[in-house]
Amino acid sequence: MTRPPVPPFTAETAQAKVQAAEDAWNTRDPERVALAYTPESVWRNRDQFVTGREEIVAFLTRKWEKELDYALRKELWAFTGDRIAVRFQYESHDADGQWWRSYGNELWEFDENGLMARREASINDLRITAAERRILGPRPQNEHGLPFPLA
Repeated sequence: MTRPPVPPFTAETAQAKVQAAEDAWNTRDPERVALAYTPESVWRNRDQFVTGREEIVAFLTRKWEKELDYALRKELWAFTGDRIAVRFQYESHDADGQWWRSYGNELWEFDENGLMARREASINDLRITAAERRILGPRPQNEHGLPFPLA
């Protein structure tokens, strides 16, 4: 299976890969998202370690069962060869209605077919009010590739 764009990345293809990941994650469809990863992909997500598509699907299913109305923005930070670094923010609320903004960085490594073989994610959470929300759904097409505020 090939998932373009494939390495080695250029500024244009790295940006396309980041936008594709953002778009996929905003579907909140674990099966769809898992197809972007190798069958034996290795993740570190916060303090959790996940290996393989089945575990990725299970992880994402649990994630989106508790992170309700999840909406994500990713931004290309750096790239080289078969690796991409991104920063991201997402907002969601828990079952009690408390809103959260989560900030993080990801390091990605891809195989020759453009599938992600490794994902390292460091994430911090900030409690916010509903009035402080700024990510209200998937990014509109005309905002693809634009940076977002850090704070």
